[in-house]
Amino acid sequence: MLPIVIIVALLCLFLTPIEPSLLVAFLIGTLMIIVGMGLFTQGAETSMTVIGNRIGASLTKSKKLWLILIVSFILGLAVTISEPDLQVLAQTVPHIDNMVLIVTVGIGVGFFLTICMLRIFLGIKLRWLLLGFYILTFVLAALADPNYLCIAFDAGGVTTGPMTVPFILALGVGVANMRSDRDAGSDSFGLVALCSIGPILFVLILGFLYPNADGVTSITTVDWSSTTEIGMAYIEAIPHYLLETAMALLPVVAIFLIFQFFVLKMQARPFFKICWGILFTYVGLVLFLTGVNVGFSSLGAVLGKALYDGWTKYLLIPLAMCLGWFIISAEPAVYVLQKQIESVSSGAIPGKAIKYSLSIAIAIAMGIAMLRVITGISIMWFVVPGYAIALILMFFVPDIYTAIAFDSGGVASGPMTATFMLQFLIGVCSAAGGNILTDAFGIVATVAMMPLISIQIVGFIYGRKKTDAPVEDIAPDDEIIELWG
Repeated sequence: MLPIVIIVALLCLFLTPIEPSLLVAFLIGTLMIIVGMGLFTQGAETSMTVIGNRIGASLTKSKKLWLILIVSFILGLAVTISEPDLQVLAQTVPHIDNMVLIVTVGIGVGFFLTICMLRIFLGIKLRWLLLGFYILTFVLAALADPNYLCIAFDAGGVTTGPMTVPFILALGVGVANMRSDRDAGSDSFGLVALCSIGPILFVLILGFLYPNADGVTSITTVDWSSTTEIGMAYIEAIPHYLLETAMALLPVVAIFLIFQFFVLKMQARPFFKICWGILFTYVGLVLFLTGVNVGFSSLGAVLGKALYDGWTKYLLIPLAMCLGWFIISAEPAVYVLQKQIESVSSGAIPGKAIKYSLSIAIAIAMGIAMLRVITGISIMWFVVPGYAIALILMFFVPDIYTAIAFDSGGVASGPMTATFMLQFLIGVCSAAGGNILTDAFGIVATVAMMPLISIQIVGFIYGRKKTDAPVEDIAPDDEIIELWG
C-alpha cells in the first residue's frame, strides 16, 4: 500500500488542491484498510482455505455427485455474498438495488462452481468450456443494455477477491486430490476462471429483466470541518458495517457448522482454530469496509476530478499506469494464487514471474481504462479483441498456463481496483462530462482481461524453452539418481 499512499499524498500536496480533511480521512482509511486486510487475509488463510479443503475432500468421499453439485452451488452463493469487492461495487452502482446485484452475482458464481465440479470429475478440457461460454457471453453482450454492459464485466472481476479465491481454490484442490490421475493437480486450476464468467452472464441477463433507469450518477464530496467530525464519521459507520458484515458471513459460518456437526467432526483444537480465523476475517472485513467507504473512496473521486482540470489532465494516463503497477502488490488474492501455483507445480513456475507479468498487464489495463474515460470509446473495442487473443493463445500454450492465466485475471482485480481506482475514474469521468456507467465502469473488466494475455505469453515462452532444452542437459546417462532418502 505504501507506494500508492505516497503517490496520492504527493499529488495532493504539490499538484492538486484538496481539502485537508479529505487527506486526513484518506490516511485514516488507509491505515484501517492495511490492518483490516492483514487480519482478513490471515483469517481467510486459517479458516476459509481449511474449510474449503475439508468440505471438498468430504464431498468427494461421499461419491454422490448430486450432493456435490448442490453443496457447491450453495457454497458459491454464500461465499460470494460475503465478498468485500462485490459489496463495494454494489454500493457504487446507482441503478441496481444492492441486494439484487449481489444475489444475482452470487447465483452466477454458484451455478458455475457446479460446472467446475463437473469438469474436475469428468476431466473436461478447460479451453473448450472457456471458448463456449465466452462466445455465449459476447452474443449476449451484443444485445444487452449499454448501462449493464460494463457493470456485468466488472462483476466478473470483483467476484473473485480475497474471500472467494482462497475458498474456491481450496475446494477445487480438495476435490481434485481424490483423483489419482496425473492431471488432477492441474485440473484444480481454472475454477476462478470459470466462476468469473457466471456473474457476467447473469448480470447481462438481469439487464433484460430488471427495470432500467437513466444510469446517471455523480460524485458526492464530503467536507469535515474538524478532526473530531472525521473521527465521529468513522465511529458512526462501524456499527453499520458490523451488522452488514455479520449478515454477509452468516451463511458461510452456518454451512461450516452444519458440516462440522454432521460430517467433518473435527477435534476441538482445529475447530477452534478455524473459529478464530473466522473472527479475524470478520474484524478485518469490518475495518476494510469502514476505511474504504468513509475516507478512502471519497478522495479518489475528488482527486480524479481535480486532476482533469488544467494541464494535469495529460498526466492521467501515465499516472493510472503507474498506480496499476503498484496496485497488484496490494492485492492479497494474488499471494494466495502464487502459493497455489508454486505448490502444484513443485516450484517449476516461480511466483515472481507471475507477479511481474501481472504488474505489466495491470499497468497497461489501467492506461486503457483511463483512455476510455477521456475519449468515451466503448469497452467492446477492447474486450472483444482482447478475449479473442486470449482464447486463441489457449491452443498454443500448456493447459496449466491457460488455467493460471484465467485465474490470474480474476484475482488481479481486487479491493484496490474496486475501491480507489474506480472512484478515481468516476471523478475524471464526471469532470469530463462523460457517462459514468459506460465510461468509468469497466476498469475492473479491463484489469481482469489483460493477465489472460500476459500470463499465456509467459507460458508460451516457458513451453518453448522446455521444448528446446537438450536431452543431455536434463538427465545425463552417467548420473546416479537416488530414489529414496
